[in-house]
Amino acid sequence: MRVVIVDDQALVRTGLRTLAEHDGDVVVVGEAADGRTGIAQVRALRPDLVLMDVRMPVLDGLAATREILADPLLRGCRVLILTTFDEDEHVHEALRAGASGYLLKDVSPTDLRAAIRTVAAGGALLSPAVTETVMRAAAEAGGQGTDPTALEGLGEREREILALIGRGLTNDEIAAHLHLSPATARTYVSRLLARTGARDRPALVVLAYETGLVRPGRPGADGAGPAGAATS
Repeated sequence: MRVVIVDDQALVRTGLRTLAEHDGDVVVVGEAADGRTGIAQVRALRPDLVLMDVRMPVLDGLAATREILADPLLRGCRVLILTTFDEDEHVHEALRAGASGYLLKDVSPTDLRAAIRTVAAGGALLSPAVTETVMRAAAEAGGQGTDPTALEGLGEREREILALIGRGLTNDEIAAHLHLSPATARTYVSRLLARTGARDRPALVVLAYETGLVRPGRPGADGAGPAGAATS
C-alpha cells in the first residue's frame, strides 16, 4: 500500500512513517508539510491512501481533502484524517469532505496500521472516541447541505438499515439484529450507497443524522444499541 503523509510537523511525519512501514506491507512514497503541497504530492504519486492532518499552513487538511477527492483522476485515492483535534466541526466537515476515516493521534500503533489497511482496501473507519461527536455534529447541522429528497425512494427496510448504520452497527450486527443473512445485509448497504450517492459508510452515518433519521442519545431502529466505530 502506497501512502502519502501530510502533516506540518516533521517529527510527526517521521513517527508516522516508522509506524506505518513497521510490518512491511506499507510504503510511504511522499510527505508534505501543508495541504497545497500535499495535493501536488498526491497528484504526482497517486498513492492508495493519504494520512491527512487538519490544521496546517497554506491550505488546511479539510480543504485539501475536498480537492483531492473531487479530482476524478484521483478516484482510487482514500483519505484518513489523523489529528489531535476532535472538535465537532472538524470531524463532521472531514466526513462531508469525503474522508473515509477519522482517528485521533493518540491511536495505538497497532490500531493505526489496521486503520491504514482498512481504509486503503476500500473500507471506512471512525475512532470510537469521535463517533458520538460525528453524530452530534451531524444532528446539530439540522440538515444543512443535505438534499431534502435524499431519502426519497428508499423503502422501509432500507431506512431501517440506514438508521442502524447511523448508530454504528457493522454489517454482521445489522444482519443479526434484523435476522438477515450477512450477504443480504451487505447487499442492502451496497444498495443504499448507490441510491443515496453516498461515497462510503461514514457518509451514510452523516446522512442518517443530517436527515433526522437517527438522533444522538436515543436508540436506533427497533431499539438498537449505541453506536461504535463505523466500518465496512
